[in-house]
Amino acid sequence: MHALREAQARLDALAAGRYRARVLEPSPPAVHDQPWVADDPVVTTLEDVPAGRTVVSPLSTGEETWDRLARENVELARWCAARWLGAWAPLASIDDVETLHATRRSWQALAEHVLAPARYQASAKIGLRRTRQGFGTPFFVGSDGADVQLRVEGTDVVVDRGDAERRLTISTLGDVARTVGVNLADPPAVYEPTTTVEADERLVVDADAAARLGDWFAFAASVLEELRAAAPDGPATRVQLWPEHFDCSIDLGDDSAGQRGTFGASPGDDGHPLPYLYVTHWADRPADPYWNDPGFGGASLGYEPLTAAADGRETALGFFREGRERLASP
Repeated sequence: MHALREAQARLDALAAGRYRARVLEPSPPAVHDQPWVADDPVVTTLEDVPAGRTVVSPLSTGEETWDRLARENVELARWCAARWLGAWAPLASIDDVETLHATRRSWQALAEHVLAPARYQASAKIGLRRTRQGFGTPFFVGSDGADVQLRVEGTDVVVDRGDAERRLTISTLGDVARTVGVNLADPPAVYEPTTTVEADERLVVDADAAARLGDWFAFAASVLEELRAAAPDGPATRVQLWPEHFDCSIDLGDDSAGQRGTFGASPGDDGHPLPYLYVTHWADRPADPYWNDPGFGGASLGYEPLTAAADGRETALGFFREGRERLASP
């Protein structure tokens, strides 16, 4: 899937030669530059923007935004909402927590035992990304020299190789691993998997639960990229999905001044049945009601307040911005 090319075609149909697209998902070609060995879909450089074109971004810091363009075009609004570029829909409520948990466990097993190892084998990196209706690797160079991306999309595993796409309905970990060429007996040594799944165990992935999780990761990428863009300090990391934690996060702030923290979005864990946002502080902080989560000593904001809010995205950004202020205060 070439998310950037798809978005550019949409803009060209709207006004040929006027715009340059930016998106939230990885696109080819594979990138070899350290330290990330991956593209940065929201970043604009002058070299790749032809003279006279306006950059259209999912971020408010762009010259133009998808959200503003979508206000004038109903069809574009639907297209943007499906990709979380603008015209954002509210998060849906989650009623079946048990099914969500089972699907989350299966998705994380794929992240830990298949997708991250495949990326590590190619580039010595394990960080994953939010992709359409799920998560996946950035593009990397396969053994045949083609650009490759592995992703989980709902109830499928998708292998993009060059211009070809192969889909496999999620069944067992062993079947998926064989399809993508990963040896389950040879995991990366840089993390300890938290899911224990036998190769022949059938993975449970419910379509509705997968849709909620896919929306959550998309919501997270949208909010965290906005936070990163508005706080461009030198040590800011990229938005990545870590297989062993199975959350999207970034690190922001001056570590030497005791102001650094991690800002993230988890799909849920043993202490939080539903998805939640969180902020951690790397250095000790004074007692403060903001740091409200007894499980890890940081701050958390649950899923239900986000679904109940008039604007869940602004509520999330407000929570993260408050964390930035707390970290920056003496």
